[in-house]
Amino acid sequence: MTTTPGAPSGAPGGPAAPGAHGAAIAKPWPALWSLVVGFFMILIDTTIVSVANPKIMEGLDTDINAVIWVTSAYLLAYAVPLLITGRLGDRFGPKNLYLAGLTVFTLSSLWCGFAGSIEMLIVARIAQGLGAALMTPQTMAVITRIFPPDKRGAAMGIWGSVAGVATLVGPILGGVLVDGLGWEWIFFINIPVGVIGFVLAMRFVPKLDTHQHSFDILGVVLSAIGMFLLVFGIQELGSDDLSTGAKWGMIAGGIVVLVLFVVWQALNRKEPLLPLKLFRDRNFSLANGAITAVGFTVTSLSLPLVFFFQVVYGFSPTQSALMLVPMAVISTGLAPFVGRRLDTMNPRNFAIIGTGLLSVALFLYSWMLGPDVSWGWLLIPSAIMGVANAFMWAPISNTATRNLAPQQAGAGSGVFNTTRQIGAVIGSASIAALIESRLAAELPAMPGGGQFSEASLGSGALPDVLKEGFTNAMSQALLLPAFGALVAALVVVWFAKPKRREGWGAGAGNRTGSLSLTDAAVETAGQPVVGGAGAAAAGAAPVEAVEAVTGSHDLTSKG
Repeated sequence: MTTTPGAPSGAPGGPAAPGAHGAAIAKPWPALWSLVVGFFMILIDTTIVSVANPKIMEGLDTDINAVIWVTSAYLLAYAVPLLITGRLGDRFGPKNLYLAGLTVFTLSSLWCGFAGSIEMLIVARIAQGLGAALMTPQTMAVITRIFPPDKRGAAMGIWGSVAGVATLVGPILGGVLVDGLGWEWIFFINIPVGVIGFVLAMRFVPKLDTHQHSFDILGVVLSAIGMFLLVFGIQELGSDDLSTGAKWGMIAGGIVVLVLFVVWQALNRKEPLLPLKLFRDRNFSLANGAITAVGFTVTSLSLPLVFFFQVVYGFSPTQSALMLVPMAVISTGLAPFVGRRLDTMNPRNFAIIGTGLLSVALFLYSWMLGPDVSWGWLLIPSAIMGVANAFMWAPISNTATRNLAPQQAGAGSGVFNTTRQIGAVIGSASIAALIESRLAAELPAMPGGGQFSEASLGSGALPDVLKEGFTNAMSQALLLPAFGALVAALVVVWFAKPKRREGWGAGAGNRTGSLSLTDAAVETAGQPVVGGAGAAAAGAAPVEAVEAVTGSHDLTSKG
């Protein structure tokens, strides 16, 4: 459907269908929970593979570099299109793009499960990443547009918490599935979840206004080439497939192309793929820097831990994943506490605590790893990471989107999710190179070199005499995500204190301007929160409610 700029999608160039937007304002929570299903699924897929890597290596007879491409290819295909898929959501409707992406993701999950070779699995994962790229910006854009300011903090708190919890649940769920049914089921499990998510989204996610856009094809090409060269060069640093000059040449070439991409975005006055004017907002810029470092850290931390637990301790995939239970339980318990306070307290304080503790936990892991160390001691840094996850995800995402106008929702969410995924894919490539490099240095006398050691990892049959060297390699590798988290902590220190705006900390009635998870459940049932901001929003005049959703007025600048 073609619409005029700013025209509602109910009719070409005309007014929206009656009640289409008013219902979204009155009952936004069912839409949020519907989107959470799909968003949770695609985020789990960024981490669920890590616990299955040794079994995939064994089942498909491959090496570390190839099996890490299963994750890197997914993340790369996920990251590159995000800038344009956010814009596509603005043009064709976020609901339509979300449903299309969910369909692609679900079907490609089936393809992944039936893959009989590592090459086929990598190709299927690329398709999965493209589906995820279609979905992700739409979730954040819909939340920003259907929730009024006094509820948006609680909604973004839930959305951010889902991102954190998914990174924890992924390895645990993956371990159970790999042990019980085989590695293929980490992909097959997406089929029923995808079907349920599709039905829920069709029923509860509203159709929102669409806006005409031009599409920066040159920007897409430059960003794709630049990211591919950079990631491929970094990941190949630890292998012997290319010469040293070729590897660094690809990295340098990727950086040059990405610089050209940024220059082109500055010169493109029509409608650039990357709206650089968004970065004039200090908190948006810093939040994107922080989420890049966090994405780098979270993606790169799991691989050395999983290999250590399974190869040195001899744990099964489920047992190794259960080492993260303290992290999952504590994060889930504390996340609502953080979400309820984002509208009344400075998010910077929570973000500093979260990223700082994440760095401490990873340095502690690196220091504590050892063949003779009791596994119980390693639950301590796991617990610390639980606190860290609860305190960092929602405050960073909340800070990034707080000052965006509704008409910037698609572009802003695309940029934010792109930077997170860029960090993740670079983290995946970097940890692959570092692990291979440290294994070659710590296990130099192994017959057959690195290939033999990697085959041993896949079978879990590492001789005792080699465990000390392998442990040293994993311990050194963990320093990479530890420093990544430290960088994130240094960035969030510079978050500016949020301005007090209506609905953002000013409060409403006897409330603080934020909804708890219990409040959200009550409102999902169609009942307003008595005496709270929800009741005030429900009593708004119909015209004001429509304007709040369509973006006729800037929701973030009232007061």
